[in-house]
Amino acid sequence: MSHILQSFARDAWVTPEQGLVDIPSAIDGRVVARASSAGLDFAALVRHAREVGGANLRAMNFHQRADMLKALSAYLSERKEQLYALAADTGATRRDNAIDIDGGLVTLAAFASRGRRELPDTNFVTEGEVEALSKRGSFVGQHILTPLHGVAVHINAFNFPCWGLLEKLAPALLAGVPVIAKPATATAYVAEALVKLIEESKLLPPGALQLVCGRLCDLFDYLGGQDVIAFTGSLETSEKLRSHPNVARHSIRFIAERDSLNAAVLGSDITPADPEFDLFVREIVREMTAKAGQKCTAIRRVLVPRAQESAVIDALKGRLGEVRLGDPRHDDKAMGPLVSRGQREAVRAAIATLQREADIVFGNPMTCAGEGIDAEAGAYISPVLLRAREPMQAREVHATEAFGPVATVLAYDDVDQAIELVRRGEGSLVASLFTYDDAVAEQMILGLAPYHGRLLIVDRDDAAESTGHGTPLPALLHGGPGRAGGGEELGGLRSVYHYMQRTAIQASPCRLAKLTGAWTRGAPAAATAVHPFKLNYNELEIGQSIETASRPITLDDIEHFAHFTGDTFYAHMDEAAAKANPFFPGRVAHGYLILAFAAGLFVDPAPGPLLANYGLDNLRFLKPVSPDDTIKVKLTVKQKSAARRPEYGEVRWDVEVVNQNNEPVARYDLLTMSARPA
Repeated sequence: MSHILQSFARDAWVTPEQGLVDIPSAIDGRVVARASSAGLDFAALVRHAREVGGANLRAMNFHQRADMLKALSAYLSERKEQLYALAADTGATRRDNAIDIDGGLVTLAAFASRGRRELPDTNFVTEGEVEALSKRGSFVGQHILTPLHGVAVHINAFNFPCWGLLEKLAPALLAGVPVIAKPATATAYVAEALVKLIEESKLLPPGALQLVCGRLCDLFDYLGGQDVIAFTGSLETSEKLRSHPNVARHSIRFIAERDSLNAAVLGSDITPADPEFDLFVREIVREMTAKAGQKCTAIRRVLVPRAQESAVIDALKGRLGEVRLGDPRHDDKAMGPLVSRGQREAVRAAIATLQREADIVFGNPMTCAGEGIDAEAGAYISPVLLRAREPMQAREVHATEAFGPVATVLAYDDVDQAIELVRRGEGSLVASLFTYDDAVAEQMILGLAPYHGRLLIVDRDDAAESTGHGTPLPALLHGGPGRAGGGEELGGLRSVYHYMQRTAIQASPCRLAKLTGAWTRGAPAAATAVHPFKLNYNELEIGQSIETASRPITLDDIEHFAHFTGDTFYAHMDEAAAKANPFFPGRVAHGYLILAFAAGLFVDPAPGPLLANYGLDNLRFLKPVSPDDTIKVKLTVKQKSAARRPEYGEVRWDVEVVNQNNEPVARYDLLTMSARPA
């Protein structure tokens, strides 16, 4: 009997008994699973996520949630072979599934690392600098980001049952928002296996993740303004979901990643003799055939200079002729089938639409052959390359996505025309440009950037290390404007912030400092009798401050520093030339002399709990220091952050250097590591 998929609802596995839908294998059409969400109480799912999952996640800080993701990535990595075994029936080879399975695990680990490295050990984030809102500084503002008190509903596409689930899950959980995941039914058996491994790990708190195998039924009726919907799929389904009355009524955040007519452009400077030509051809073939072209980032439009059109088509035909169809369970180097026969019919229909404006120059969508495959029982299809007859008059080529191993070549006459043709896709996830000409690259980048979430520029210098056209990276934006949906699923902390509310806090500096745990000018600063460098991390308190003795700066100091360092810039050595400079009254001290002397004023020389100085932030020189001026330093504990290792913590100090008139001459943040006793 085929496997009946379970949903994970309110921390229990639920087996459906009615409304079951057969899920066929892409390889031979046999039924591998059956799915239904009949009988689920969707109101209860939403309530459980908010009341149990949200409360549990918000009780953790960012670092604890990051550690949870790291542990989960490691746990799943040790058990990923179970997923590979199941995923073959989706039609993907092991090489293809590595993008999905290992790619998802890498994404989990990447968000864990960023959470530990870039987020505080609190449950909210301060954003930007403190804004002065009054003349005397007693009223200031600061933006903060806090976790939404809702649920993230993730609707995933069939092509990446693991990566699609994990790349949405990671930023949501890191933000502190629970998830209800709904995988596409065609490959839901892989997503179910993944969630079963997650549940078995017991690493997530109760309510953090629920899974719906089947339809979402009336779930949208129970969502509100604190919830988020993240969707990956077709434009038509996206429009239907986004226009749901409850989504509009509550202004529910809707993140969409949908149809994308991605392009690759061969620069007008490239000929078959250039290395970029072969790189271009290889990338087109790879993007057409990886996962049988079933990737949202796959290249659909191939733009080439008219003079190179025949050469490109011939090269592509030669490479595509080497592609073999094969059973993905046995031949990792072959191209597997589409996810289902239904998907194959959809691709054939799209090719028929494209043929109104383009001719097939390679492949036949109606027939295919391969060693050891059943072309009728399985969902196999040949790669198909088309050539647009009149690119500037074409419409369907820029509106119809054949979600399979299909691409169309369009010839252009000049760079402006190439930009215009690419723009007709009305917004895409990614475009690639293959050029070695600086002027062509700049013109194309500036012309295409407003229409794309990502641009890849490939040339002989970066090709060896390039991750390729179709690879979204956790640190960079994955999404695109217009037709592509307008979403930003990835992009480092940007994707985490989708699940948080930005709020402007207006208060006194004292109140703001107590809330944020970061001292700001105008907040009380308590002088300490003990030098703060003699206090360990646990003993230091925000706002502790010392004011140093003064030190005069003489002309001899300036000249000695100049000769010792080699910095004999005229402003330090030539009185007349310095006076002619609009910024200086005459010879002045070096900025780095001021920093060095400031350190000499506040550093405690004996060994102690302060372990290391590891940098300066936000350095500004505010006023020149002339010979015979004096300086002193005000040093204040600004912020404390737990480090990755428990034996020390990171301390940020506010440093203000003032002259004899108490005028600031330099300001910066000093970053140190201080010992943290157990």
